[in-house]
Amino acid sequence: MTESFLPFTRPTIDEATIAAVADVLRSGWITSGPKVQLFETQLSAYFGGRPVRAFNSGTCTMEIALRIAGIGPGDEVITSPISWVATANVILEVGATPVFADIDPITHNIDLNRLESAITPRTKAIIPVYLAGLPVDMDRLYAIARNHGLRVVEDAAQALGASWRGQRIGAFGDFVSFSFQANKNITTSEGGCLVFSNAEEATLAEKYRLQGVTRTGFDGIEVDVLGGKFNMTDIAATIGLGQFAQIETITTKRQDLARHYFAAFGTDFEMKYGAQLPVADFEHSNWHMFQIVLPDRIKRADFMAQLAALKIGTGCHYPPIHLFKLYRARGFTEGMFPTAERIGRQIVTLPMFNAMTEGDVDRVVNAVKSVLQQE
Repeated sequence: MTESFLPFTRPTIDEATIAAVADVLRSGWITSGPKVQLFETQLSAYFGGRPVRAFNSGTCTMEIALRIAGIGPGDEVITSPISWVATANVILEVGATPVFADIDPITHNIDLNRLESAITPRTKAIIPVYLAGLPVDMDRLYAIARNHGLRVVEDAAQALGASWRGQRIGAFGDFVSFSFQANKNITTSEGGCLVFSNAEEATLAEKYRLQGVTRTGFDGIEVDVLGGKFNMTDIAATIGLGQFAQIETITTKRQDLARHYFAAFGTDFEMKYGAQLPVADFEHSNWHMFQIVLPDRIKRADFMAQLAALKIGTGCHYPPIHLFKLYRARGFTEGMFPTAERIGRQIVTLPMFNAMTEGDVDRVVNAVKSVLQQE
C-alpha cells in the first residue's frame, strides 16, 4: 500500500462540533453572541476564574495588552528573536521599539540573563515566548518584572495546556495571550484569547476589541478610546467549545506522542547523528510541537525537501525576526544574536497532531535518521 502524505500538523474537528457549527449557522446569530460568552466563561473557569476575553486572533491580543499597559512611542519592549514575526510586529504597531535578547541554546526560549541585561530606563514591558509550548522559568521572569516595574505580556500562543510548577499557564501572571489558529492544540479556525489579572483591564479590552464602543440600555452608545475590529464570531467560538472540551485528552495524547518520539530516536541519536532533540520536559510543556535542530553540515531546505519526497511534512518555526528586511531597516544585523541565528537557521518542526499514531512517529523517525545518515 502506498503511504499517504503525513503533514506536520492537522486539526481534528469531530462531527459533534461540525453539527454544532451548522446549528449556529441556522440560528441566524453568527457574529459575537452567546457562544462567545460561553467560550469565555469556560476559559475563565479553566484559568481559575480569571477574566478572559476572546478575539479574532492571538496577534491582536498582544497589541491590545500593550495598549492597555500604556506602551507607545519612546518605550521599549523586550522579546525573543525566535518567534512568529507577529510577536515583534505588535510592538511596532503601538509605536514602541522592539528590543531582542538572545535565546537559551537548550530550551530555545528567551535567555532570562540576557533579557535582564537588555533592560534600560526606556523598557516598559517584556513579551516572553513559550516556544513549542514550553514556558520559561516563570518565577524568575516575574521576579525580574517586579524588580524593574515592568508589565509582562506572555506570548503563550502555543502554550494552552502547559503549566508551571503545577499551575496552568494563564492561571497566574499579568497579561497572558493564547492563539487558537488552525495549527494550535485547540483551534477556532482563527482566533485567540487574553487572560487578565483584573476586571478593569478586561473591560477596557472589550472597548479595544470593537471600535472603543460602550453600550448602555437599548440605545446608549459611547466611544472614548480608539478601538479596532477584533471580535470573535459565534461560529469560531463554537469550534472552540468543541475543541476545548477535549483539552485534557489532547494534551495527554501529545505528551504520549512526544514520549514515543524520544523512545524511537533513542538515547544515542544526538551523538550518532549530530542533531539536537528538544528538552524532554513532561512536567511543564504541552508539546505543541516536536522540533529538532539539524547539524550544520546539512541545509534545512535540503532536509525538508528529502522528507517531503518521503511524503512527510515539516515546518520551520522560526526564522530569526531581526534578520527580516523590516527589522534590518531598524538597525538589526547578523551576528547580534548568534544563538538565535544558529537555531533559527537549523530548527525543523516534525509532525505532531492529535490524529497521529505511534506508527506515524516511527515512520518520521526512520525517515529523519535515513536522511541524516546520507549527509
